[in-house]
Amino acid sequence: MNVIIPMAGIGKRMRPHTLTLPKPLMPVAGKPIVERLVANITKIVNEKIDQIAFVTGNFGEDVEKNLLDIAAKYGAAGKIYYQQKALGTAHAVLCAEPALAGKTIVAYADTLFDTDIKLEEEKDAVVLVHRVDDPASFGVVKTDKMGFITDFYEKPKTFVSNLAIIGIYYFRKGEQLKKELQYLTDNKIIKNKEYQITDALENMKEKGLRFSTCKVNEWFDCGNKNATIHANQKILELTQSDKLIEPSAVFKNSTIIEPCFIGENVVIEDSVIGPYVSVGKNTSIKRCVISKSIIQNHTRLHYIILDNAMIGNYVNLSGKKIDANIGDYSAWK
Repeated sequence: MNVIIPMAGIGKRMRPHTLTLPKPLMPVAGKPIVERLVANITKIVNEKIDQIAFVTGNFGEDVEKNLLDIAAKYGAAGKIYYQQKALGTAHAVLCAEPALAGKTIVAYADTLFDTDIKLEEEKDAVVLVHRVDDPASFGVVKTDKMGFITDFYEKPKTFVSNLAIIGIYYFRKGEQLKKELQYLTDNKIIKNKEYQITDALENMKEKGLRFSTCKVNEWFDCGNKNATIHANQKILELTQSDKLIEPSAVFKNSTIIEPCFIGENVVIEDSVIGPYVSVGKNTSIKRCVISKSIIQNHTRLHYIILDNAMIGNYVNLSGKKIDANIGDYSAWK
């Protein structure tokens, strides 16, 4: 089985953090988003993942090495493909054309989920979905009495279904998807200046391919700061507490309100941390009160009250009460 993860976008909604790090490598509960995505996928499949194809921009050797290491960690061969122009999801997936062979999963890099259901790999195609309160904000599917998808809708203005597409698709024969993606690009079938994967899915359905759905228990979008902080909270809730605090962390006269993730060599003094806080490695926190926040690596926070904050790497911050979104290598006193 192959997995294709398109992740070439520049992450405008997550700035300033994505000025120095691609969004899928942002940490959530102590692990990069894309690593958590790969871990989620390995739990729902019944067989070994042979290859993970990462479709990226020109992110540099360090980022590529991190991605290849993530693939290897889960027993798969990693491969980097490039999307040089932002031409949409269909174009991005086609950039990994060699991986569109046999059983194939396409998974958007900012999508995390939780489910106890295994993927039914004998089916032609499966779309992972989640019931939502506001379907007008999402791509949704409509199903028949047998549970097969009859229609795909993009942000419907009137109610047709509350089954939102979460951005993860399974195909028993990746070659079928490749054929339809190639058709879109060869014939320049573009909507909103991009090639849309839903157009390929609709063509496949019209040709008789039967799409099923797989409903997930939880869906965590990591598209912007607030959504990512919410995902951090939910994943901390789902993770056993004994796995969240590294043994090398040091606590002096401090209270940790669980669940929290505390990374390697973190030092916390005279502070109250939590709930729902993730703290990256080699970070120092002194005389702070912090809740519902993500703090990355090698950061110094002194005399701070933080809530709903996202703080980058190598930040030096003191003397403020803020809801913050601060990128790498910043200082504020």
